[in-house]
Amino acid sequence: MQIQARTIADENPFSRSGQFFEEVTKRLAGREALQMTHGDLERLLDKDGRELIRRLLQDHLDLRGPGDVTGEVVGAREVRRPQARLRERKLETIFGTVTVSRTGYSGRDAETLFPKDAELNLPPELYSHGVQRRAAEEVVKTSFDQAVAAILSTTGAAVPKRQLEALAGRAAEDFDAFYYGRSADSLREAKKTGEVLALSTDGKGITMRPADLREATRKAAADRIHKMSKRLSPGEKSNYKRMAQVAAVFTIAAFLRKPEDIVTDLGSVRDGDNDNAGPRPRPEHKRVWASIDKSPKAVIDQMFQEALARDPARDKRWVALVDGNPSQLALIKKAGRRHGVEPTIVLDVIHVLEYVWMAGIALHSKGSPTTQRWVSERLLEILRGNSSVVAAGMRRSATLRGMKTKERLAVDDCADYLLKYRRHLRYDQYLAAGLPISTGVIEGACRHLIKDRMDITGACWGLQGAEAILKLRSLRSSGDFDDYWAFHENAEYIRNHRDLYAGTPPATVLPLKVFRRGHLSLVR
Repeated sequence: MQIQARTIADENPFSRSGQFFEEVTKRLAGREALQMTHGDLERLLDKDGRELIRRLLQDHLDLRGPGDVTGEVVGAREVRRPQARLRERKLETIFGTVTVSRTGYSGRDAETLFPKDAELNLPPELYSHGVQRRAAEEVVKTSFDQAVAAILSTTGAAVPKRQLEALAGRAAEDFDAFYYGRSADSLREAKKTGEVLALSTDGKGITMRPADLREATRKAAADRIHKMSKRLSPGEKSNYKRMAQVAAVFTIAAFLRKPEDIVTDLGSVRDGDNDNAGPRPRPEHKRVWASIDKSPKAVIDQMFQEALARDPARDKRWVALVDGNPSQLALIKKAGRRHGVEPTIVLDVIHVLEYVWMAGIALHSKGSPTTQRWVSERLLEILRGNSSVVAAGMRRSATLRGMKTKERLAVDDCADYLLKYRRHLRYDQYLAAGLPISTGVIEGACRHLIKDRMDITGACWGLQGAEAILKLRSLRSSGDFDDYWAFHENAEYIRNHRDLYAGTPPATVLPLKVFRRGHLSLVR
């Protein structure tokens, strides 16, 4: 077999990195190092160790050669590239900057193709996938400025803020494709989980730049006139927000309880967390995500699609947990009809309790034991399925006390709320069926995905940057980041390399390396 490859003259292609390793060991054995504290030694080895790894990577890339091919290089649309030319490019890695020498193949009016780039799955930009992943991990935790500093202090790479923002966008671009392709996995996992399939959604505002506000909000911001020049007057806003829609889908084991298991002596709620009810089951295979770019309708549609991927035969008991927002409730009902599903809609019991407390304070007084008993008694009746009776009773109490319209406003608001949503307050049936009755999962998602990162002091977001961060934080919160990143790197290979060729990228010729003096072997 005839082999066309270059022979590496040096018996040890890693001699340069090996020489640096010897320098490091000599330095560690020297008088100066022997007088160092362990902290000084850690800092020395952190710097020298990273440089050693960078040199090892550089030697390895040099060992692999420029990526010559033996046959023709044919690009997409069958365009041949007969001309070969050696070129170099820089690659910023987590260990530092390396140089990649590779052969480029070109033709008339055709972009140059680099088979070695495909072999290494090199990104088109300067920063390696390792640096891009580290950037994605940092920007979801803290501000871009702090992420720049964190990358600089923990890696050998330096990524300016503007480039970091661009990398975050690139890192998140396969989000929808990743979850769309996971339907089969979701189906297999769903069979092993609890019999209740829960869906929940809510909105949360994010402070945006004026150009990225929705049209109605942007117009209101443009028309706003401040009454005072030095400060805001009461009721005025310093900025405007755009609503992000948050969604959650999870399965959970049915958990049978009684109304008495929920209510405590103080009228507060413990959703199943007491001795009588037993240990509370935890959500399984929870996925949470948010979008500020997509409309609430689109996000809620995605929520139903995710649920259907987990339970296409509708074998589980579907429940939609809501907080009473009329527009969201209407969208959930419409989405259910479109997808041929009618989930049991449950109004969050915590929101109900807040209305009952306000009514109790209006009828009695704040912090009074009488108020606490009144709230506990009414809540217990609501949990027994008697919300309409409770609404009528509190109105009657306000009338008998001769309360004026303003004094009884909280009472009437609570009664109106209970009557308006009485179809979704059948807690006696929900508890008997073992369904969850609170929206803790989606409220936690709103806090983790949005408030903890997007609402930091001084943050004012652009649409694309906010959407990218929400997607990356969603992946981390759902425990899917590692799987996503493997999917993302494969997608990068497809769009940056495989799709540029007719068929698959051609295999490169590997070099001949001297393993033992006088013996040549082909590196496979």
